Amino acid sequence: MVKVDIRDGNVEKALKILKKKIAREGVLSVLKKKRYYDKPSVAIRKKVAKATRRRRRRFKRMRRYLIS
Repeated sequence: MVKVDIRDGNVEKALKILKKKIAREGVLSVLKKKRYYDKPSVAIRKKVAKATRRRRRRFKRMRRYLIS
């Protein structure tokens, strides 16, 4: 659970800190994923696509260091 203390009555700053903490923990992304039901086959396809994107990004970064 995310907690934020309000100091000196500064609610705007506390809200900003709360939003950062929620984004860092990935609470919103989990809620978006669980909003609708995905069939198991669709979930596997999404998982494979995400892994492929991650792998391509990693190779692109590695290639940049190898060429330089």
